[in-house]
Amino acid sequence: MNHEIVMKLRLIWIYLLIACPVLGQHLSLPKNILPKDRIAFTLYTVHENTLKLTAQFYPIKNYEPFEARLEINKDGKWVVRDVASIVYPGYTSHFRIKNWDDTAEYAYRVVHNDKDFYEGVVRKNPIEKEDFVMVALTCNSIYPQHGGDIPKTDIVNNIKTINPDLLFFSGDQVYDHSQHYLYWLKFGEAFGEIMRNTPTICIVDDHDIGQGNIWGNGGIKSEDRRGVNGGYYMPVSYIQEVQRAQTSHLPDPYDPTPIERGISVCYTDLKWGGISFAILEDRKFKSGPGRFFKRKGKGIDAVFDPNIDTKTFDIKEAKLLGERQLEFLETWTTDWENAEMKTVLSQTIFAMANNYTGKNNREIFADFDSNGWPQTGRNKALSVIRKSFSPMIAGDQHLGSVIQHGIDSWGDAGYSFCTPAIANYWLRWWDPKKPGNNRKKNAPSYTGDFLDGFENKISVKAVSNPTTDEINQGGKLSTRAAGLGVIRYHKTNRTITFESWPRNVDVKNPNDKQYDGWPITISQFDNFNPKEAYKLPTLKLRKPNQVVTIRNKNTQEVVSSVRIQGNNYQPKVLNKGSYTIEIGEIESLKKFENIAAKKKNNKIIIF
Repeated sequence: MNHEIVMKLRLIWIYLLIACPVLGQHLSLPKNILPKDRIAFTLYTVHENTLKLTAQFYPIKNYEPFEARLEINKDGKWVVRDVASIVYPGYTSHFRIKNWDDTAEYAYRVVHNDKDFYEGVVRKNPIEKEDFVMVALTCNSIYPQHGGDIPKTDIVNNIKTINPDLLFFSGDQVYDHSQHYLYWLKFGEAFGEIMRNTPTICIVDDHDIGQGNIWGNGGIKSEDRRGVNGGYYMPVSYIQEVQRAQTSHLPDPYDPTPIERGISVCYTDLKWGGISFAILEDRKFKSGPGRFFKRKGKGIDAVFDPNIDTKTFDIKEAKLLGERQLEFLETWTTDWENAEMKTVLSQTIFAMANNYTGKNNREIFADFDSNGWPQTGRNKALSVIRKSFSPMIAGDQHLGSVIQHGIDSWGDAGYSFCTPAIANYWLRWWDPKKPGNNRKKNAPSYTGDFLDGFENKISVKAVSNPTTDEINQGGKLSTRAAGLGVIRYHKTNRTITFESWPRNVDVKNPNDKQYDGWPITISQFDNFNPKEAYKLPTLKLRKPNQVVTIRNKNTQEVVSSVRIQGNNYQPKVLNKGSYTIEIGEIESLKKFENIAAKKKNNKIIIF
């Protein structure tokens, strides 16, 4: 029987189990349609020698146990390492094993009722690999009304070929706004084959929690699904079920204190393969624009009038990440234990990198759903993120892009890569009327230096705009500028390569190409390399690859922190003045104080 027919019939069976358990459990269907056991799929991470694994179950039958166990294969024998209840609603079990040996690969299995088994592999920590590979995906629209109920076989096969060390789903894994569980199972049936054997980061976005857009506003109650005044519309129990299913396997939160109404948080960091990832919830604390801006008595979420000065939307008290996440990023900046490079993962990018939305015949001048607003909050976030020389990876926009951000001047902050959507129903374009400044020779007119809709400085390097042919020939979401992102970390030379692949290609076929403008390779140090800068003395260090942290002499605020490459390094700062240079980590930390920054600095410090 056709795979898609099987999936659709199974979905009907699951729906009946939820809506009418008696009928669903006695429905006679061919055995090849029914799942072979209760266990649907798993997600896991390993961080600082702790394994966390979530097992997702199909609905539990009448009288079956609400408990499962996690077993590890050791010397050919299955050994029970943890037992966990199955949490309802949502049918998930959450396992934790401390003191995990990440120097070796282990087979695992989840066992239910001594008759259902789901096997996978917990990988060895690839810390010794010179090249670390992450596949990043976003916007898994499978809603039939969107034309998106189509196979993901091409993406899954390409991921198998790439064989990444880490998977990152940046949000909108589910588009149904009232039946998360039902469509989360369908997501797992599409990607479970690779998630069972690959560490996976998964964060939730607006559609996952039942809204078209979300300004979380610290967890307050939204009076409608539009949510423009801020807050969450669906019941807290629904939101908690979504977060439990999608994020419980992540490392423990930096600060687990719930937000309003007891809604949990998951912002945290993950160290894997010598790369340290900061995982943000950029929607959760963000202010609702409707609290500040109204038209005809209603809050606004977008501006289509070119006569409005969008700089006036910069409300200083409006939040983006919120103080808690900014504090987390500051602490994470100087934590370089077992890390050579760093990256920030978020739901969407810190810019408004589209000026047409839905259709390309009406220009949008301000999109409050983007992280280009609030401008002050955006600049605060970027000013902290660049301290660790981190690129930023995100999704949500449906439009693949690589951008270098600017705060005070173009290019004085880090790079972001927005990956294309898995399935692209809601199209967006970046197509400014005036070509960008300072673009490369023969580069497309939409690249170069621009002010985005909120007058933030952005340097656009590449964009995968939908083409007319794609739109006319598409109809299904496997075209229309859809695809996946690949990020390759070359740890030896500290460079990062961004790849953007369309759907329906074979990544190993030399005749199949990436989107125009990709691949793009940057240096780790390009993420904080302002053109107008002051220089500290050149450091010559006997021991290579040490951590160098620069602090403001008077405030002791961190200016930058990085594990350098090799033995020589000349730090750059934004302002003239005196600084403290810290070399090494906790026990071996050495300081050089009252060091002057100059436009030209030929001084050398030997350590």
